[in-house]
Amino acid sequence: MDSLIPFTTSGSLVDCVDRKMLVVLRDGRKLHGVLRSYDQFANLVLEDTVERIYAGDTFAEKWCGLFLIRGENVVLLGEIDLDQEDDVPLRQVDYKQLDDYYRQDVAAKKQREEAKAKILYEQKGFCKEGGEGDGY
Repeated sequence: MDSLIPFTTSGSLVDCVDRKMLVVLRDGRKLHGVLRSYDQFANLVLEDTVERIYAGDTFAEKWCGLFLIRGENVVLLGEIDLDQEDDVPLRQVDYKQLDDYYRQDVAAKKQREEAKAKILYEQKGFCKEGGEGDGY
């Protein structure tokens, strides 16, 4: 039966169900949670989801609970090795400590992208593409 599920489709996610996964979204958010379900469009349902933000050698988590992700917003999906998860040399801090830094970083990144798009449009003749949050 496994040979009937092509590896290049969302059928390749069947082995990932009920495993802890990392999902990176187009807007740059990083979600950790247990993959509970998916469909043919790679829409995902994550349970016990947390959003992680990083700054230097620290990270913080914000509880999100059950999370439904539209497949077109997924940039990366990967399984987290539970045996090696605690060996990562990062220190966890309270979310409030990193939230301001993270918001400033996102705003600075947005300004850089807007400046780059303006130069590409005005000086190099590229057309304006993408939309809000279309960073990938």
